[in-house]
Amino acid sequence: MTSRAELAAPALQESCEVIDAIRYKAGFLPEVELAFEPDIQTLWVTIRPELKPVFTLQLLDSLVKIQTAIASLWGAPDQYRRAPVRFLAFRGEGPFFTLGGDLDFYLDCLAKNDRAALAEYARLSTEGAIWNSNGLNGLVVTLATIHAKAIGGGIDAPRSCNVMIAEEQASFVYPEIKFNHFPITAVAILSRRMGQRAAEEMLLSGEEMSASAFMAAGGLDAVVPTGTGEAWIRKYCADALPSHAARTALFSAFNRRSGDLREELGYLGQIWTDCMLRLTPGAISKLQRIAQTQDRMLSRVYQRHLAAV
Repeated sequence: MTSRAELAAPALQESCEVIDAIRYKAGFLPEVELAFEPDIQTLWVTIRPELKPVFTLQLLDSLVKIQTAIASLWGAPDQYRRAPVRFLAFRGEGPFFTLGGDLDFYLDCLAKNDRAALAEYARLSTEGAIWNSNGLNGLVVTLATIHAKAIGGGIDAPRSCNVMIAEEQASFVYPEIKFNHFPITAVAILSRRMGQRAAEEMLLSGEEMSASAFMAAGGLDAVVPTGTGEAWIRKYCADALPSHAARTALFSAFNRRSGDLREELGYLGQIWTDCMLRLTPGAISKLQRIAQTQDRMLSRVYQRHLAAV
């Protein structure tokens, strides 16, 4: 009789081979963890920022390298039938999904007047959103599940995916307007999902929205019970696998119909960089206070989180 371990061995080997191929092609991938489920042909990317739950330059670089590697390995027309990855799914962990952009990095760039570094941060943010939106040029369906609070520009990366869901305890807020700033890709990404008016209201208000309210505004594809986000994604992938080619074609068609995202995000990246470098000393001081408040809040939250584990 064949043991359970023997039955699982081929799947484990395939999983290792796929991850190894991506890592070899992409190179060093800090602040992420990869897992592959061959039965549903899904590559999971778990975001794991090292110091704070923010989208660091290193994290953005890792995400773009993963996307580029998959497209390079299996994106050619003659490779499609043999591509092992049909779904690219993003998830987080811990008491927050994300606190958004890396304020400490911004402040360091401003102190040095480093336009090039800010421009590179904007470029990686926009490039990752473009890859997600076009499904790696029609190769995969991109998905994201949000398990906790998502703040600021960090919402845009998962919302740029073809499918984004949230667990019922999650919440969403763009506070950037309160320190005279705006998130790089939000205008383009949110407008495509929620419509311009709803996106404008959310970005200008700076008010927090529950998962159900964000869903009602058009920002989510589903709200699911606590702890079931990953299971929902797995079921979606299993159910969608037989119609994968049609789904990727439809997502690509709707993406194209929405306009030239690359051109729009390129413009947004430029004006975001200009806006950052034009911040007044008073606005920079406020940004510093927000970063310090984040540190104190994270210390308290993580202490409670560790005590509860």
